[in-house]
Amino acid sequence: MEQTNTDIKISTDNTEQDEPIFEHTLAGKKITVLGTAHVSKASADKVRELLETGHYDGVAIELCPSRYGSMIDPDSLAKMDLFRVFKEGKASMVIASLALGAYQQKMAEEFGIEPGAEMRMAIEQAEALNCNIHLIDRDVGTTLKRVYSNVPWWKKMGIIGGLLGSVVTSEKVSEDEIERLKEGDILETTFAQFAEEAKELYSPLIDERDQYMAAKLEQLVTESDNQSILAVVGAGHLKGIESYLAKDEDINSPEELHAKAQATIERLEQLPKKSRWPKLIPWIIVAILIAGFAIGFSKSTDLGIQLLIWWVVINGSLSALGAAIAKGHPLTVVGAFIAAPITSLNPTIGAGMVTAAIELYLRKPNVGDFSQLRKDTTHISGWWKNKVARTLLVFFFSTLGSAAGTYIAGFKIFESLVK
Repeated sequence: MEQTNTDIKISTDNTEQDEPIFEHTLAGKKITVLGTAHVSKASADKVRELLETGHYDGVAIELCPSRYGSMIDPDSLAKMDLFRVFKEGKASMVIASLALGAYQQKMAEEFGIEPGAEMRMAIEQAEALNCNIHLIDRDVGTTLKRVYSNVPWWKKMGIIGGLLGSVVTSEKVSEDEIERLKEGDILETTFAQFAEEAKELYSPLIDERDQYMAAKLEQLVTESDNQSILAVVGAGHLKGIESYLAKDEDINSPEELHAKAQATIERLEQLPKKSRWPKLIPWIIVAILIAGFAIGFSKSTDLGIQLLIWWVVINGSLSALGAAIAKGHPLTVVGAFIAAPITSLNPTIGAGMVTAAIELYLRKPNVGDFSQLRKDTTHISGWWKNKVARTLLVFFFSTLGSAAGTYIAGFKIFESLVK
């Protein structure tokens, strides 16, 4: 079997900026990896130029199935079952996805650019030339979860705040952010400021994806019939992918190469193991609170009633305040006040689930709200204007208020018992 080898070459076309490119041979099949700038027209033109040569029968792109689906079907959000999103606990992920999309649209509006144009070009040309399309990036949800689990808990709020801040800020996108985007993608650019301060983000965000995409390319040459594959990836991933491909150039057996690639993919697709403590903590808090009420009533009925009043007022008020901040329906705000003190004593259901359900019933989003969701969420006012986005905010802020109320009321109860 022919050994693998790597030939590096830099293009010398007449585009505004030369695009880095290297060729690699695996199991007798040729892989050409093109490093692109995600906001560059020159990159899109280079993709078209290479595919129009007719030298390739397969195209691999730096997209995962969910991002690919959003790209080829911009109206996919209109098919979203919003109640199911809340029920399955995916509201935070949807909010993060909308924030990333809003950041992308914000740049498009300010600079007249279309991030991901080279990926769209690769898809369109591959379809026109009847080339197979292969998705080689890891699912964005998996990446976000591995990023989130890789940082200490005290830094997680900074990440969430940064995501939301990228949407609500009135500042224009800086030239430095544009330059970063030229070497990475929306995901990397959004987290860039954190990656600089927290190096632990580099592994799941960059290095793991380099490994993953290299392994997917190795898998392709052993599973597909394509003899010559063009891989289109961000320029920031080029060196990493080339390095990982080079490490396996001494593997002569396609079976061994496939097994090694499959093992790498499975390892990098594993979701972080959830600790038991996060699941136990809510029940421990409930047990402590119930014990506190019992102790209060054992001391005196008046004290026990006072503790219950504080619990209801503090927890209910803060959750209701959250629903009000989200501009929920007046009945949703009342529902938050009533539900929060009860749901906080039942970890299987949150106040946000109740308030979101009430808001959906009272202000059911129409087709227009779903179709305008991406556009509306590019501006801070749009989050409150769009019924879908507003329901997400009702869920988020009422949940946050109830959580804060639980701890504040809990400390108040504890303070009263130790007097």
